[in-house]
Amino acid sequence: MSILRTVTTTVFSLALMGAVFSPAVKADEWNRKTVMTFSGPVEIPGVHLKGWGVLPAGTYVFKIMDSQSDRHIVQIFNQDETQCYATILSIPNYRLHATGKTVVTFRERPAGEPEAIRAWFYPGTNWGEELVYPKARAVQLAVEANTPILFTTTEVPLEVEEPVAAPVIAQLKTVPVMAVQPSGEAVETAAVVTPPPAAELPLTTQPVADVLPATSSALPLIALFGLLALGGALGLRMVQKRVL
Repeated sequence: MSILRTVTTTVFSLALMGAVFSPAVKADEWNRKTVMTFSGPVEIPGVHLKGWGVLPAGTYVFKIMDSQSDRHIVQIFNQDETQCYATILSIPNYRLHATGKTVVTFRERPAGEPEAIRAWFYPGTNWGEELVYPKARAVQLAVEANTPILFTTTEVPLEVEEPVAAPVIAQLKTVPVMAVQPSGEAVETAAVVTPPPAAELPLTTQPVADVLPATSSALPLIALFGLLALGGALGLRMVQKRVL
């Protein structure tokens, strides 16, 4: 009986491990899915759906679609994630202290103008997404906010019919990025952005589409562990009979 009791305990322990390490559980940790509600209109950079360069007050979902060592691609969706409004290039920027909640920083703007998003920090991380603006807009914002602004040195389409189109994303992955000072001087991003340690970057660079959907189950893994444990139990019983 003691052998069977031990085997039973092992089966349930392995089943629990299978549920804990199910790939679907980890999905939101690397894509940084965040639901944000804005009380007023906010300006966004990047390639956006026509007429959506300024997001009206409302609730939106932010995600990292793709993450490379020196740049990330952020996407903004409606609340139920059925419509993508924008695909934005961002550069990871390090900060000294992490917080337990989402933080969004804005550029100072003249009275009556919508606030322009500067960076988005995911809860518990020491780095955030510093958003990259088109060059002409970056020059204006740098003067208005009296602070350096990241910009793309290559022309990227601003308004498109489909902001998740493959050519758009491919271009954002390769365009050069610099920063413009309030004086109008262009400088390297290293003068403005501090990259985070590699260990703190997302665990994978797979796009969201490659992550197992939430409907995926850990049952096959649990079943495998169960069969292995059952086989071990039968083997132990055979050995016990031979000894007796």
